[in-house]
Amino acid sequence: MAPQHDAQKNSDRPFNNLLRRLSDADFKLIEPCLELGEGRADDLLYNPGDDVEIVHFPCGPSLVSYLVPNEDGRDVESILVGREGAVGGIVSHGFLPAYTRIMVKVGGPFARLRVSKLEAAKAKSHTLRNLFARYADCMLAQVFQSTACNAIHSIEQRTAKWIISAMERTGSDLVPLTHEQLSAMLGVGRSYTSRVIQTFKAEGVLETRRGAILVRNRDALAIRACLCNDAVKGHFEEVLRGVYPTDEPQPAKRPLSPVK
Repeated sequence: MAPQHDAQKNSDRPFNNLLRRLSDADFKLIEPCLELGEGRADDLLYNPGDDVEIVHFPCGPSLVSYLVPNEDGRDVESILVGREGAVGGIVSHGFLPAYTRIMVKVGGPFARLRVSKLEAAKAKSHTLRNLFARYADCMLAQVFQSTACNAIHSIEQRTAKWIISAMERTGSDLVPLTHEQLSAMLGVGRSYTSRVIQTFKAEGVLETRRGAILVRNRDALAIRACLCNDAVKGHFEEVLRGVYPTDEPQPAKRPLSPVK
């Protein structure tokens, strides 16, 4: 198990738990190459087949979605990534084409690093290389769990799970999610998710706002969710303790340049 690090000690770093988990020596290897920027909702980071040249680290409430294109023209979401991780070229050793579409779901601050710079740093540090390999394992666990969840759990359970997952990563009870977006995440028709949302509203679990969902009773929502989020959290705690998002206070925002 990699050594633990006090989050307060690394509070001057970008608000990304993976970056804050690095030792001082490992962070110094990549710090000069890190670029800070702002990502906006629906920004496209990668299309399938694109050469993955940049690693994107969501910071604070920023949220990224992996979308798998299908033959009927729909994009089905596989996993969400927030401040617990990174997207693009995590364990790359050269040319790596993107397999999925990767988009910003919730806008906010990002840190980015060229894959070539990350690879150069990994070559100098076994512990840095080990941390990113561990994170790749956690991401794979999310994919496995998502596959099982889609196969065996009801639309109601999956809806509650996705909303909770977004809440955990953004640190807010207000989730910027439309019915159409939720339908795409679940891979079902809009009418199915609309019925579930109306049921949750009638039960006092949540309210709908323009382009968003406001959770009124998180405990009630958790009761309606499957246990897939808990399984993923458990694996994170075994492999990278302290990296999965908690209800940490969000740092003050500062103006940043757009993430390209």
